[in-house]
Amino acid sequence: MAVQYHYGIFPPEELDWKRLIPVIGPASMAVARYDGTLSAVQNASLLLSPLITQEAVLSSRIEGTQTTMGEVLEYEAEGVGKTMEPEKRADIQEVLNYRRAMWTAVEMMKKLPLCQRVVREAHRVLMDGVRGDGKDPGEYRRTQNWIGSHGCTIEEARFVPISPDQLQEGMSAWEKHIHADAQDHLVRLAVLHAEFEALHPFNDGNGRLGRMLVPLYMAEKKLLNGPMFYISAYFEAHRDEYYDRLLDISRKGKWTEWCLFFLEAVRDQAEQNQRKANAILSLYEEMKPRITDITRSQHAINALDRIFSQPIFNGSDFINTSGIPEATARRILRELRNHDVLDVVLEASGRRSAILAFPELLNITEG
Repeated sequence: MAVQYHYGIFPPEELDWKRLIPVIGPASMAVARYDGTLSAVQNASLLLSPLITQEAVLSSRIEGTQTTMGEVLEYEAEGVGKTMEPEKRADIQEVLNYRRAMWTAVEMMKKLPLCQRVVREAHRVLMDGVRGDGKDPGEYRRTQNWIGSHGCTIEEARFVPISPDQLQEGMSAWEKHIHADAQDHLVRLAVLHAEFEALHPFNDGNGRLGRMLVPLYMAEKKLLNGPMFYISAYFEAHRDEYYDRLLDISRKGKWTEWCLFFLEAVRDQAEQNQRKANAILSLYEEMKPRITDITRSQHAINALDRIFSQPIFNGSDFINTSGIPEATARRILRELRNHDVLDVVLEASGRRSAILAFPELLNITEG
C-alpha cells in the first residue's frame, strides 16, 4: 500500500535533540572547515565551477539520466551540431538546465530571500525545453501525483504526496519555516529538504530542485560564503536509504532518524568537498608557475583561469573570447598541447576547431 503524505505533522513538534547534538557538531565543523577553504580563495566560484557541473550530473543521475561531466562539457564545447542519440542529448540538456536553474536562483537571491518565487523560477528554468517541459514549468501541480515504478497506478505507488487542494497551504508553511527561528540551521535544512520532497509541488523535477535547495539555504543562512555545496554524491551512493528515510517520515513520523541521516550526509560531503576543493586549489597554485614557464606570456594566468573554469573547451572559443591577442592565444594553446597540459578530445577538421581538455582538473572533479 502506498505511503500517504504526513498531514498535520509539519513542522515536527519534537525532535530528539539528545541524539542529534552529537552529530550536529561534526557536521557543523566539517561545513565550517570547508567554508574556510572557500573564504581563503578570491576566485573560488571560478576555480570550482566544474564541481557545480558535476553536482548537476549526479543530482540528475539520481533521477535516471545517464551522462558524465566529460560528456556534458564536450557537448558544450562542440555545440548543438554535435551528433548524438536523442536520449543522450536530452540527458545532457537536463544537466545544463540544472546548472542554469541554480545560477538563476543565485541571481534572484541577491535581491530576494529564499522563497516560493525563487523556487518557481528555478523550476521554470530547470524544465525549459526538456522532457517534461509540457508539465507546467514554474507552476505548482493541479492534479494528484504519485511516486513509484514507471507506469504504476496510484494504488501501486510507493508514495502519494500532498493533495493538490492543500498544496499551496503546504508550500506556504514550508516557506514560513525557512525564515522561522531555528535551534540549528543544518537540522532545519534537513527538515525543509524532506518536506519539499514530500510535498512534491511540481509535476516533474522535484528531486533535483530539492537537492538544489541545500546549497541555496546554506548560503542564505551564512553557513557558507556562497552556494557551493555538493550533496548529491552521498545521496546517490546511499540512494535506497535516502528514499527509505524520507518515506519513514510519512510512514512512522521518524523525523529524527531522517535528520541523523541528513547530518551524516552533510558531514561526509563537506569533507569530500573540502578534499576536492583543496586538490583543485593546489593544482591551480602548482599550475601558475608551470604555465608561465611554458608560455612565457603575460597572459598565462588569464589563460589558466579560463581553462579552470571550462576544462573541456573549443579552441576557437578560447581564442575569440579569452581577451588574449589572437596570435598569442594560438601559441599558448599550441605550447600547452606540446607540453601535455592539454589533451586533444577531437582534432580540428575543416572549419571545426579542435576540442581540448585539461585532464588533471577533470580527474580531480570526477574523482
